[in-house]
Amino acid sequence: MCGIAGFWGQGDEKVGWQMIKAIGYRGPDYHGVWREDEVVLAHARLSILDLDPRSHQPFFSEDGRYAIVFNGEIYNFQELRSLLEREGYIFRTTSDTEVLLQSYIRWGKRCLDQLRGMFAFAIYDRVEKAFFLARDPMGKKPLYYTFQNGLFAFASEIKALWQHPRIARRLSVPALHAYLILDYVPTPYAIGEGIFKLEGGHYMIVREKELVEYQSYWEPPFPSEEAPPIEEAVRMLDNLLMEAVRLRLIADVPVGVFLSGGIDSSTVAWYAQQQREVPILTFSIGFTEESYDERDYALRVAQKLGTDHHTSILTPQKALELVEEVFPLMDEPFADASILPTYFLSQFARQRVIVALGGDGGDELQAGYPTFLADRYAWLFEWLSASAAASLTAVAEAILPPSDENIALDFKVRQFLRGFTGPIEERHTRWLASFLPEELPTLLTPEYAKEATSFLRTWLQRYLKRVPQSAPEYASTAYIYYKTYLQDDILVKVDRASMYNALEVRAPLLDKQVVSFLASLPLSYRRRGGQTKYLLKKLMEGRLPSEVLHRPKKGFGVPLSRWLREELRKPIAAELLRPDPWFRPEVLRRLWDKHQNRQANYRKLLWNLYTFKRFAREWGLG
Repeated sequence: MCGIAGFWGQGDEKVGWQMIKAIGYRGPDYHGVWREDEVVLAHARLSILDLDPRSHQPFFSEDGRYAIVFNGEIYNFQELRSLLEREGYIFRTTSDTEVLLQSYIRWGKRCLDQLRGMFAFAIYDRVEKAFFLARDPMGKKPLYYTFQNGLFAFASEIKALWQHPRIARRLSVPALHAYLILDYVPTPYAIGEGIFKLEGGHYMIVREKELVEYQSYWEPPFPSEEAPPIEEAVRMLDNLLMEAVRLRLIADVPVGVFLSGGIDSSTVAWYAQQQREVPILTFSIGFTEESYDERDYALRVAQKLGTDHHTSILTPQKALELVEEVFPLMDEPFADASILPTYFLSQFARQRVIVALGGDGGDELQAGYPTFLADRYAWLFEWLSASAAASLTAVAEAILPPSDENIALDFKVRQFLRGFTGPIEERHTRWLASFLPEELPTLLTPEYAKEATSFLRTWLQRYLKRVPQSAPEYASTAYIYYKTYLQDDILVKVDRASMYNALEVRAPLLDKQVVSFLASLPLSYRRRGGQTKYLLKKLMEGRLPSEVLHRPKKGFGVPLSRWLREELRKPIAAELLRPDPWFRPEVLRRLWDKHQNRQANYRKLLWNLYTFKRFAREWGLG
């Protein structure tokens, strides 16, 4: 796990050093920069496999023709290494970096079909004068790029790109619209104008500083017409998860597991412990607020599995400190407040391990979110017009008392009704949204409100047009989750929170083989009646405590509603209510006052606005 950067165009090694130092925390063990003519490659290394300096990057092929900078892990590198050795290649190191580079030399872009891992990499061919860049199938590792002012550049994070003097630091207005709706900036957009994200499962080829090819190499499958019997499916999933976890336990440094007490992380912990002769290290955090605290469930799992368990508590005072630690590092606005506990957990785990396994991906693949259950009841409200749904939302907000509890009734009812205020294909996005598209003209000043209402429809069509007409609705919904919320919220959160602490987090549930299998199954294997994650729960019966298997999902939330009125009130108000060019001040004041007076719970909206304004101030955008 590392940080990468590079460019082709005007600039020297000094610029390369500035770029990689801006994201140096991603790889504190070694920083390297190489330049040839107008090409500069830079790398920050977090040593996980083959700690020898021979594996430092930029890394070159034996003949010197190819140079690579690589962020991530190739989990099946040993298998690929053996295959290449049988063909006569003699390796100089024991790293997966050399295996990846030699795989590209041997198979070209078809090497991507061979890889099981999380990665973002750039390979430069010094003879052909061409770049090949690729990102892992699910988009676990970030890769930004830009073409501007006669320059091609790429990096793991935007802040590295902004170190180059020819890359402008300007706000992308479409990205602002996207962020206000989604709480994150979705692929392919980036918050910086002229900067883009390479989509997961895609590669690009650049020649003469121009994009000549941008293609998908892998997509999650849609359900097949024939599914294996349920008992056979359980056995197949068992084998796939055992292998996925085994591959992710390979490291030359200490490895542990994030254990929240939910079924996904508990499943990963179970498979990890099965493959260890000594107790594996597990880590969880809790809160002083009872409705958010899951330490008891995590402890029950740890005791049943026999792990070496460690726990810490995130207090409001510590959260305030974390805001000042995390926000200066965030070079794109990101309003999922669970980045704070994720950062705290990563910081806590990093005291003992350098690699941690997590349970990310289980909800998207096994219909685990409450929104998938909400689908069961959506037909009862489909007769509602958009205006009627908006009116009902206002009524519900007026009569339901605001609650500070995690996923409280008033919040669930309000978000559920908001889903019916637009077209059916937008329903799940609206359920998760902060601001709705039609609310943006009221929120934004006229200069920034132009075309705000059309963003969501246009963006979703990017993915909806890929869905086969024969695919069932639930499969279409799951596909959108993979490509949006999972890729650009969940995985971004984990990548940033962990890498800010130089910790590598691996996601066995997002192994390509596991994803391919689960995505191919019918809805009845994912959800039955009111039970989500049906197949996974059947697999883990008897292995995990029953109260863990069958308890409602809580999510990794924080007590933000109360914190905004108490511990975080002053610093949030100072930022939120300061003059700016984007938002109508009377709207911000109204939202803030209603939340402070307990007339409404606007934690989601207020945190969204605060996060953007804080980001803009940190990076000089307003």
